[in-house]
Amino acid sequence: MDGAGLGALLRSVRYEVLPTKATEDKVLAHVPRDVVVTVTASPVKGLEPTLDLTTRLAAHGYRVVPHVPARLLRDDAHLKEVVDRLCGSGVDDVFVPAGDADPPAGAYDGALPVLRTLGELGSPFARVGITGYPESHPLIHDDLTVQAMWDKREHATYIVSNLCFDPRVLGDWIARIRRRDVRLPLHVGVAGPVQRAKLLSMAAKIGVGESTRFLTKHASWFRRFATPGGYSPDRLLTRAAGALTAPSAQVAGLHLFTFNQIAETERWRRALLDRLGG
Repeated sequence: MDGAGLGALLRSVRYEVLPTKATEDKVLAHVPRDVVVTVTASPVKGLEPTLDLTTRLAAHGYRVVPHVPARLLRDDAHLKEVVDRLCGSGVDDVFVPAGDADPPAGAYDGALPVLRTLGELGSPFARVGITGYPESHPLIHDDLTVQAMWDKREHATYIVSNLCFDPRVLGDWIARIRRRDVRLPLHVGVAGPVQRAKLLSMAAKIGVGESTRFLTKHASWFRRFATPGGYSPDRLLTRAAGALTAPSAQVAGLHLFTFNQIAETERWRRALLDRLGG
């Protein structure tokens, strides 16, 4: 295992959090200011909780990356309002997925038109992230997801990969997108040390309809978390270390899905860094 390489990735982390009432206090209590915090957006609750938490965390001195799903934007005017609000809070980095809202709130059904509109607005953010799918998207063929990254590469500055639990699949995907000449820096999505009971509790808190969608879409996640020995972030990173730390992979850091188990995620990261000598 490349301990030094993994240590560098663990120091270049992003913590993905959900905008619940307790999230701000959890971040303040447990997340160092040098850790980037990304804030998800819910198809049920809309963008407002995301923008509100982003503004508050930015005021506390965090570098915050709001998720701005295309399918939650009503139109160009709404996007302009969001841009102005975020820029006014000092935010210089946004993550633009397509999102899961069905039907879409307005004219945007995918990320590319939003990215183009941001360009027309003068590219107000220094950094713009897009999604990658190491494991197959439930609705979109793998070839199309790779093609989408190619199409969006001129409008974005980095890729965030969705969750992947198989180190071989992850390594093969990284090699594949690099062969396709997608050269954007990559933040690899990794689930933190999540406990199934807490994950179920979190899902219950995000709304009945949203929880049903979440559980249905990610049933395989729960099976992996529930099976004894089924998932360990340490084991995944150890087995994927070669693929993640190869210079050709251009992995810039890890994107840790905390599922709002923020204290547990930070304790795990610190403990692993200590073991790696970092």
